[in-house]
Amino acid sequence: MAEKQLDIATRVVHAGERTGWPTGLPASTPIYASTTFTYASMADADAVLGGEKQGYIYTRYGNPTVTALEQAMLALEGGIAAVAYASGMAALHAAVLACELSPGSVIVASRDLYGATLDLLVLLFGQFNIKTVTADFSDLASLAAVVAENRPRILIAETISNPLLKVCDIDACAEIAHSNTARLIVDNTFATPYLCRPFEHGADMVVHSATKYLSGHADAMGGLVIIKERIEHDALISIMKLAGGVLNPYEAHEILRGIKTLALRMERQCSNALRVARELQSHPAVSRVNYPALNPTNQAIAQRILRPGTTGAMISMHLADDTKEAAFRCMDALRLCVRATSLGDVFTEVLHPATSSHREMSPARRRQAGITDGLIRFSIGIEDVNDILADVRQALDATARTAAL
Repeated sequence: MAEKQLDIATRVVHAGERTGWPTGLPASTPIYASTTFTYASMADADAVLGGEKQGYIYTRYGNPTVTALEQAMLALEGGIAAVAYASGMAALHAAVLACELSPGSVIVASRDLYGATLDLLVLLFGQFNIKTVTADFSDLASLAAVVAENRPRILIAETISNPLLKVCDIDACAEIAHSNTARLIVDNTFATPYLCRPFEHGADMVVHSATKYLSGHADAMGGLVIIKERIEHDALISIMKLAGGVLNPYEAHEILRGIKTLALRMERQCSNALRVARELQSHPAVSRVNYPALNPTNQAIAQRILRPGTTGAMISMHLADDTKEAAFRCMDALRLCVRATSLGDVFTEVLHPATSSHREMSPARRRQAGITDGLIRFSIGIEDVNDILADVRQALDATARTAAL
């Protein structure tokens, strides 16, 4: 069957596998641990180095195992090329650099982005007189005004924002970007291609921290950029070669293996998350729950942007006692949920954004973004949902009892 006829649940199992082999296809892509490759003649090596012939010379330039992962993501996201990097931050850095910024260029970034992403834009690119302006991407009229005023080269958003779980109206943001000759970069880490394919909604570049849902088992780190215009490909390859943020073949193999169960994991995790989010709403120790299915305005966008019947596997909640101390007490009381500064793994993880993912942001910027000291973020795993609920309930009950004393 043609690949485009296959459902993504089928494609995640086969994408990137059994390609480039004349005979005797291995059922699973092997790990090419070699750092360098040799040729029968210098003429062959010269042709590969010159781009006239397909092949591999040096793993910093490319590796068959890494290529298999890139081809898998290309099959899942669409586009014309994918390039892998050593981490999600390296991938985002490369994506921004590939947009040919120069001193005086402007980036308009969602106010709800991952804290390290904002730090990268403000602290690193800011040193080169590249200005980053933040905007509320959920307020389209305001965003359009900011873009018209600043004439940016790039808009950057997340499909599902970290940590307040707002679903981006990618179609509308792409229209705003393109009407002002800007490119839209979408970080699709929280959604994965199983829930959303941003190119279908007008995005120009898609970025992933493959460390999260794509890998799914807390044992591999990597990042990917997928593009739909050939013009960025050479730049992305050059950045990989020269900056050296290269994904090693061992990590690529682990991520490729994780992708095979992405559909199964996401179905269970999204189902679990919806149950947990609904239960959290009624607990007296919780003042508000952030989850797309519980927000009528965001739910309408989610129904159009995300896979039907799914609204993600991430939840965040604001404690009624909106303090760091209360958040720490609640998290310390958890027995099953893992306190960890990551997400997307098979086990449920819990994180305190103000002291981890958004720690480097100033308190004023955190407050502006809606990240309070009593905010706790959950990445819901594949465990039995009743076990997850029992653990979260007992932790919140302990928090409520302490607050009553």
